[in-house]
Amino acid sequence: MGNCIEWYDFGVFGFMPAILGQVFFNASSTSEGALATFAVLAITFIVRPFGSFVFGPLGDKIGRQKVLALTIILMSGSTFVIGLLPSYATIGPGAAVILILLRTIQGFSAGGEYGGAATFIAEYAPARKRGFWGSWLEFGTLVGFAMGAGFVTLFTIALGDDAMREWGWRLPFLIAGPLGLIGLYLRNKLEDTPLFQELEQKKQVEKSPLKTLLKKHWSSILHLIGIVVMLNVADYIVITYLETYLKDVVGFSGNAPLLIILGTILFMLIVIVPVGSFSDKIGRKPILIASCAGFLVLPIPAFSIMEASKDDRNVLQLALGVAMIAIPLVLILAVLAATLPAMFPTPERYGGFSIGYSVSTALFGGTASYIVSSLVDSTGNNLWPAYYLMGAAAIAAIPILLLPETSGISLRRVVSSRVIRRRQGLTSAHES
Repeated sequence: MGNCIEWYDFGVFGFMPAILGQVFFNASSTSEGALATFAVLAITFIVRPFGSFVFGPLGDKIGRQKVLALTIILMSGSTFVIGLLPSYATIGPGAAVILILLRTIQGFSAGGEYGGAATFIAEYAPARKRGFWGSWLEFGTLVGFAMGAGFVTLFTIALGDDAMREWGWRLPFLIAGPLGLIGLYLRNKLEDTPLFQELEQKKQVEKSPLKTLLKKHWSSILHLIGIVVMLNVADYIVITYLETYLKDVVGFSGNAPLLIILGTILFMLIVIVPVGSFSDKIGRKPILIASCAGFLVLPIPAFSIMEASKDDRNVLQLALGVAMIAIPLVLILAVLAATLPAMFPTPERYGGFSIGYSVSTALFGGTASYIVSSLVDSTGNNLWPAYYLMGAAAIAAIPILLLPETSGISLRRVVSSRVIRRRQGLTSAHES
């Protein structure tokens, strides 16, 4: 539910960047408004690693459940308040300043959300079904994004473009309030994970988890950063840029781009859990390698097909191009939450995951939409999104190939990824 709320926010921003740019920055054109909104997303991602350095080690010290309850309050609250803000027409540049402040709070709290949620699920899940249960975290990601995009689409159809610019843009943000209350209620009903409770009972909770993490597990953090470069670039291009690309670059008008992306997300929702479950049988690495190969091969054909569809407004051709990007994306999404927690031991797991993931997200995910949009505008080359995706896959290929297979290995056995690599082939992994 918390991951759903985090990505609900991105869905809302990603599906009305031009409107938000006009409301808060007084942008004179749709492309200028979209760039302004993407810049806000990129700027606020800078604080995400700072949040991970605070919330991650805190989750290793006081428990996963307490920190996750706090992050969901901050995330949903800041998104809700955006819906109450005055516009540029009312208070001038102050509107943009307040928006950036709230996005900063959202980004700071999100720094402790995904790593904590993945850690929480992984530490509860049986070792031989961790892929199945972990995939539900990214199911929440897709549901959240679909809800954000869906509400924007619904309100746009019901109210019209003029009403959306005047006041309708507020409605999707305000919905985050009740979503956050539901999420907080659910999280307050959960006990902390069995593995963290064991640490407390044995008095093995680290007094300074951040110090231990940076001293002993810095290489695992770098390894994780390299893997999720590909995920972050793909995720944020699809979520915060693709709809703008289909409208402003390809030239599709109306709600066709919105509906195609929502249909693609529906497809991903259907297959993500079966793929996660399949990884429990064949391992995580084969699926990660397949995802990487897909992003090395498919982006240029995919974006070429999308661009060619504008000549005769071929919606099926456009949908095919989008699907070619979605398939390798859903492969990595399905196994990520089961793969990355196994790279760190229990006393430093929340912090290691959160810091590595947030640093990579800040450097490569939050900036992706702005960089790609700027490159397309400045060069006139509409294939820049494809090049960017392929570059990210090339970076991720090496750490993915070096990743030890952790399918079926109990998280109680994890000391470091290097230890897992040495043990492979020497001992069978059994649930403790």
